[in-house]
This record gives sequence, structure tokens and C-alpha cells, in this order.
Amino acid sequence: MSERAAPFFCPYCGDEDLRPSEVGHGAWECHGCRRAFQLKFLGLLSPTASAPTATSSNAAIMTAPNSTATDGGSSSDQRGD
Repeated sequence: MSERAAPFFCPYCGDEDLRPSEVGHGAWECHGCRRAFQLKFLGLLSPTASAPTATSSNAAIMTAPNSTATDGGSSSDQRGD
């Protein structure tokens, strides 16, 4: 297998209209919600790891650029606490 698997759904809206982005390797654009995201493989977990944790149960991570006007600017760090 020479190619990496492509995502089937947008992690934000669930739409299937994804296209590779010109930003770089692993970058995708969702034409449903107009967001861009990037998939990154972090590596393999140690076979001697004890109990799995919430962060070690999956070795792939999705990263997205900072909030934009398309997501309404909702962010947990914008609370007035």
C-alpha cells in the first residue's frame, strides 16, 4: 500500500465533501463548512504501556487552524469567567 488513507468525513460538520488542500501533506478542506484541517501521525505506542489513557488510545491527531469567522468565534477561552 503506497498511499495513506484519506478521511471520509469532516471532523467538524460530518460532511463528505473533502478535498486535499494545497497547504501541505495531510491537509484537507471541507467544502461543507469551509474549514481546513490537517491529519498527523504521531507514532506507535509502546507495547509495554500499562493501561491505555484517553490520549494514548489513538496515535493519530487532527489539528485545525485557529478560530475563524466561519465558526462564529466560539472558543472556551472566550468565556468571561
